[in-house]
Amino acid sequence: MADSISALFDKVAQRTAKQTGRPATFALAVGVVLVWAVTGPLFGFSDTWQLVINTGTTIVTFLMVFLIQNTQNRDTEALQLKIDELIRVSERARNRLISLEDLTEEELDRVKQELINLAQAQKDDPNSLRASLDQ
Repeated sequence: MADSISALFDKVAQRTAKQTGRPATFALAVGVVLVWAVTGPLFGFSDTWQLVINTGTTIVTFLMVFLIQNTQNRDTEALQLKIDELIRVSERARNRLISLEDLTEEELDRVKQELINLAQAQKDDPNSLRASLDQ
């Protein structure tokens, strides 16, 4: 059952993300705000009138946070898999760089410093980078 709920969420999230990113959806949102603003005088700019837009935007924002996070997670994972594949098939790349996202902050900092040192060495001596990549 959890798999079917997850699959349904993924499907709905992908479709919703695709639709919310369209210009027509933005235009619809602007239209809703304009209708709300124009109706202000009709309702005497009452607390209820203000509550309608506040509640609506709060609900939409709350739901969009989860949608955006889901979309970002999927995009990041897909991008990471593509990069891992490029590293895997590149003769000169170091396979230990695959799955860097699983390292701790300290480990990432060490790898970053190592890459900075390699870049500096290349700037100073182009042959030193070739030697370090062969390791």
